[in-house]
Amino acid sequence: MKYALIPVILAGLVLCALSAGCTSPTQAEMKPVETPTPLPITTSATAISTVVATPSQVETLPAEQYIDLQLSKERPDYTLHLLFNGGKGELFVQNILMKATLADGKVVEQYMSDGERKPRRGDEITIPGTRGSGIDRVEVFVTSAGRTYKVMDQPLMTYIY
Repeated sequence: MKYALIPVILAGLVLCALSAGCTSPTQAEMKPVETPTPLPITTSATAISTVVATPSQVETLPAEQYIDLQLSKERPDYTLHLLFNGGKGELFVQNILMKATLADGKVVEQYMSDGERKPRRGDEITIPGTRGSGIDRVEVFVTSAGRTYKVMDQPLMTYIY
């Protein structure tokens, strides 16, 4: 009696396999889907600059987007340094812009990533500052999670000892 049950089970498995579609035609019998040929598109190359809308007031980044930035003016060569030390929100940072208005009226803007990649921990911006006792104004703008924040606006002067 038990031996008669085995052919019935095997026949049931074959029927299940056939109804599931396991016996589809082979690749040779199938026709590929035809794709339309695209028309050539002529475009002119234009340079797109990354313009950051700069807020006028200093804003604090949200707590989950906090990053550590250190700004200094070095005494031996009077350069302005902005160092990115990472932080809780470093994954959200898309761009960092340092804008220096020097004592002689010259304005210098420099991005930390230069459009190649997002800023990473340890990246630094260096701008030549004003020699002597001139005061340089530095503004730092951070684009984080699609919004631009003005996080620093500081006058920097060289202290002569």
